[in-house]
Amino acid sequence: MSGLKIVTIGGGSSYTPELVEGFIKRYDELPVRELWLVDVPEGEKKLQIVGALAKRMVEKAGVPIKIHLTLDRRKALEGADFVTTQIRVGLLDARMKDEKIPLKYGVIGQETNGPGGLFKGLRTIPVIMDICRDMEELCPNAWLINFTNPAGMVTEAVLRYTNRKKVIGLCNVPIGMKMGVASILGVDQSRVHIDFAGLNHMVFGLGVYLDGETVTSQVIEKLTGEQSGITMKNILDLGWDQDFIKALGILPCPYHRYYYQTRTMLEHELEEAQKNGTRAEVVKKVEEELFELYKDPDLSIKPPQLEKRGGAYYSEAACDLICSIYNDKRDIQPVNVRNNGAIASIPDDSAVEVNCVITREGPVPLAVGDLPVPVRGLVQQIKSFERVAAEAAVTGDYHQALLAMTINPLVPSDAVAKQILDEMLEAHKDYLPQFFKPVS
Repeated sequence: MSGLKIVTIGGGSSYTPELVEGFIKRYDELPVRELWLVDVPEGEKKLQIVGALAKRMVEKAGVPIKIHLTLDRRKALEGADFVTTQIRVGLLDARMKDEKIPLKYGVIGQETNGPGGLFKGLRTIPVIMDICRDMEELCPNAWLINFTNPAGMVTEAVLRYTNRKKVIGLCNVPIGMKMGVASILGVDQSRVHIDFAGLNHMVFGLGVYLDGETVTSQVIEKLTGEQSGITMKNILDLGWDQDFIKALGILPCPYHRYYYQTRTMLEHELEEAQKNGTRAEVVKKVEEELFELYKDPDLSIKPPQLEKRGGAYYSEAACDLICSIYNDKRDIQPVNVRNNGAIASIPDDSAVEVNCVITREGPVPLAVGDLPVPVRGLVQQIKSFERVAAEAAVTGDYHQALLAMTINPLVPSDAVAKQILDEMLEAHKDYLPQFFKPVS
């Protein structure tokens, strides 16, 4: 049978309508025959709501995409061409703990940075590795497109501890940065090109171009002041100090605020947690509103309210990526892949986030040489953190987890690292079986 079979694991996610919209828009060049939305029993109610909306969207668009809803992952994976993963192990309640517990110790509580990012990785990597094992058996030639955070750490673990080479990690930060730059310059984003290089949530724009002409310094100039113009819904935009950003000379991403403006970001998170609750609690409310909208039998499009979520445009990036692989487009997209020498100061076998030429055989990273000296050390420190964290996730080794927690630049000392680690291990016990093996 002609056409593609695509499987989305975490299909009950509030982001799924954006993915469906992306496949509908590209149907002429990306003939999706079947879209399987897979979830776990705890997510079944959301899966049914999102699945019903997906079916209405496809019907309204008049495209012959068959939507399947299932809790049977193995059944879904059989013969798949592309598998996308957008899972949240432990649901938003786990994210709440990731955000709240570190704050008690005066450390930033954030879903993908610092202790929160470590624990999201520890919970998520074993599940993604199970998916990879199923794929080896049931769809060995399929591409795994992972949106699940922390995407860099997950990609690192898959490349290092599984046989799956056809894996690509995807993030919405670069697309958000490109849109932000286009807005600052007052132009259409198709005219903007950015040389991206670094790691997931630690990516820099080394050069910014408008119609092929360099405009890096002009964009840097416009980033200063109280608001940067390059924002994400889930990260406070404090702007950048004029002298600092000029000295840096390259484009930071919104997540760099956690490293360059740590104290202010921590104060903001403590204040927000008191006033409005953590980001997870805010997202819970946004999701409740979205799912109420999704239930409406007359709704047959992606509602604009979805863009309130911090992950908006993930699916846009995912559909572009899948379309480019399928059609061998050889366009340039920033993705998380094996470094292969693209960034000289990162090991070849590690995952990096870098511009790649997207071919039918997969992404080919574009070499950038060494990262600039001012940012090289920070990027290497985060890569060390990801490497050690991935090993801890796979082995369940307490000491590796402690090491990962301690070397993260947002954690002030080994003693604080140990306190946070012990409390978070206990809080997430149900989702960390590798750390609580029965004594034989």
